[in-house]
Amino acid sequence: MGSQYELLCDYRTNRIEGIGVASERDSVLHSWCVQSAWRAPTVVGGSGAYLELEDGRRILDMSSLAECSNLGHQHPAVVAAIREQAQQLCFVTSAWGARSRAALAEALLEKSGFDGGRVFFTLAGADANENAVKFARQTSGKPRGRIVTRDRSYHGASYACMALSGDTRTRTQVDPEAFGVLHVPPPDSYRCPFGSEDARDCGERAAAAVAQTIDHHGASSVAAVLMEANAGSNGIVAPDNYWPGLREATRARGVWLIADEVMSGFGRCGEWFAWQRHGEAGRPDLMTLAKGLTGAHLPLGAVVLSAEVAARLQHEMLYTGLTYCGHPLSCAAGLAALRAYEDENLIARSRALGARLLAELQALQSRHAVIGDVRGGHGLFAVVELVADRATREPLAPWPQTPPALNALVDAAMAEGVSFACRGNLILLAPPLVIDEHALADALALLDRLLARFFPAAC
Repeated sequence: MGSQYELLCDYRTNRIEGIGVASERDSVLHSWCVQSAWRAPTVVGGSGAYLELEDGRRILDMSSLAECSNLGHQHPAVVAAIREQAQQLCFVTSAWGARSRAALAEALLEKSGFDGGRVFFTLAGADANENAVKFARQTSGKPRGRIVTRDRSYHGASYACMALSGDTRTRTQVDPEAFGVLHVPPPDSYRCPFGSEDARDCGERAAAAVAQTIDHHGASSVAAVLMEANAGSNGIVAPDNYWPGLREATRARGVWLIADEVMSGFGRCGEWFAWQRHGEAGRPDLMTLAKGLTGAHLPLGAVVLSAEVAARLQHEMLYTGLTYCGHPLSCAAGLAALRAYEDENLIARSRALGARLLAELQALQSRHAVIGDVRGGHGLFAVVELVADRATREPLAPWPQTPPALNALVDAAMAEGVSFACRGNLILLAPPLVIDEHALADALALLDRLLARFFPAAC
């Protein structure tokens, strides 16, 4: 799912003035950042949920570095698999076979239950989403078919993915209509765009808006609906009835449903893939993966196609490709990552710890009036939304601006050895699935103290 966290600027997960600034400040063009504002400590290592800095400090990573280091840092089994694969075979193009590529594809089809399907490997989430759209258009027989996505979403930072995204940061750079993209309102039950104060009703209306958009333009002109299945940097967690309603609406109209699982996959939301929480009622036709696919140890993305979609490509030329698709070294890392999730029972662990995380955050909400809403908790992903007035839900700052007091809170946490991620008025909590329970409790206790310190009038 391209970077979704402005890690060193607006997200401020690693910002600390004047400490450990490496020489790369003057030589590297850093993403999602005003270059003159980049001041980040240099990371020299990591272990479990901790990053090790050049100045000797250990920092607890409460964001999994943009929700991708699900296995923590330097997972020994993944590192060993990379080393072993590097000694055997680093690279062949996808015109040749590679054992690690075949094994990873089979494992992904098995975990997703896409029997008879296929996997197309990419380098990251953005190119996975672009290729998923290509496949949807080709297999639907609609080479210029429209793609329905939602406002306040993120699917990548290439031009096509900026068009797919409903992102205020890049809205002026691209014309979605020129890319055949239609945007619908998001399933935001806290600030429902349909004026509903009931979460289930908001979910129904948001799914109905997708159906109405398809009907308005004609199902014959719409190739697919592309949506984030759960976790995302937008901070929206859809009501439980939204995804099944989306699946029903698209299936009834003969339109493919693509689940963007770049952030929500691999245990982040308590399942291998977030849509699985809804069972067969939530099964998409395609899904896109990256980030947790290798636990971020090496770059890798993927598009997983159902048997029905894959069958339509079986005897047609596939006019797409990447030099490094299915890179054997990355695929070996992916296969080792899948084994680690399974061997260490991390999917179930995320589900259990996620429920505990949500309960602790709700307790914080009862003590701090600045917390307007807490959501998520299906796995180790939760959102804390801060407000100026809980009764009116007035935001502290207009989206996507971050209020100065929240920036100061993040800096203070960093000084105490904990890295929190924030965007706008949101604190996004997504620690590695391997985080120690005591470390998680300590981080939440620190958040409690800092909320009281930086938002005293709202306590």
